[in-house]
Amino acid sequence: MSNSKIWLSSPHMGENELINVKEAFETNWIAPLGPFVDLFEKKLAEKTKVKHVAALSSGTSAIHLALIILGVEKDDIVLCQSFTFSASANPIVYQGATPVFIDSEKETWNMCPQALEDAIKKYVAIGKKPKAIIPVHLYGVPAKMFEIISIANKYEIPVIEDAAEALGSTYKGIPCGSFGKFGILSFNGNKIITTSGGGALISNEEDAINKARFLATQARDKAPHYQHSHIGYNYRLSNVLAGIGVGQLDVLDERVVARRSNFQFYQSELSVISGISFLQESADSFSNRWLTCILVDPLKTKGITSEDIRVKLEKDNIESRPLWKPMHLQPIFSTADFLGGVIAAELFEHGLCLPSGSNLAEADLERTVSIIKSLF
Repeated sequence: MSNSKIWLSSPHMGENELINVKEAFETNWIAPLGPFVDLFEKKLAEKTKVKHVAALSSGTSAIHLALIILGVEKDDIVLCQSFTFSASANPIVYQGATPVFIDSEKETWNMCPQALEDAIKKYVAIGKKPKAIIPVHLYGVPAKMFEIISIANKYEIPVIEDAAEALGSTYKGIPCGSFGKFGILSFNGNKIITTSGGGALISNEEDAINKARFLATQARDKAPHYQHSHIGYNYRLSNVLAGIGVGQLDVLDERVVARRSNFQFYQSELSVISGISFLQESADSFSNRWLTCILVDPLKTKGITSEDIRVKLEKDNIESRPLWKPMHLQPIFSTADFLGGVIAAELFEHGLCLPSGSNLAEADLERTVSIIKSLF
């Protein structure tokens, strides 16, 4: 019989989620909106220290609405971090706009401020000033937001801050997602907390969030009949799923502690192996450690690669995953412009995400480490 499955990052329910779902059923608040949506938005605003939140069906829909509200249209330029999941970039194309991808820097693996400014200068010089900037806090590690925001303000370009992986993370004591004009959150099934599927758009601008809610509910005008003056979308989070989210927020701090503990265990056990290194926090940042990530240098491991580790773990029924393949290397974006060097490409080539769920048992962590060590 094969060993039990160890997942990369599986959902982890607390005690109140099912209670909230039962309440939604018992009160018949099964409709898309309801009291749990309102409460979830209120609690998210408190957690992220922003004033206004729209609970949505996904982080992708949040980025899409942010671009619409910023007036991004066909052939506009949007600067996007290359080293990320495709959901950061796809909504740019939804709008018919043109994504331009920015390389990472070595310290946080996130958007390189220097490459960002180079890109802005390039497009300003040809009369195509970018309409928005989308940095991402990968794996829960904060990007260099003070530098990015300073550059964005210098050129008066709004920032859509993709904090889909970074709820609970802070930079200089400030919650991730609260730096830009808009912040993006995701509650997909593998995130640090989940609503099964869901997301949120957050901002300190009330009018912008009100517009997001309007567009997310099919842009229905105020009238006794169904009347529409704008194209709308079915992007709102349901009351049932918001009930799950409220329960998940109750245990967010515990989930962060558990994932940081996972990271500390892996680092303690694997840092002794020459050629294995970890994504570190800066002195100014606090990471939720959504996923623990390693880099494997085959020049120091006698040829052992991150792919060798992934395959070895897979044979023991343990899920791991290569780091994100950069957008500028994806077939669908092969013709897109890219500014920077080879940092993102090298991270993809040598990186691996290890099982990081907050519900991992100590035995799961020990088994994972034992399999990795067996290669060396």
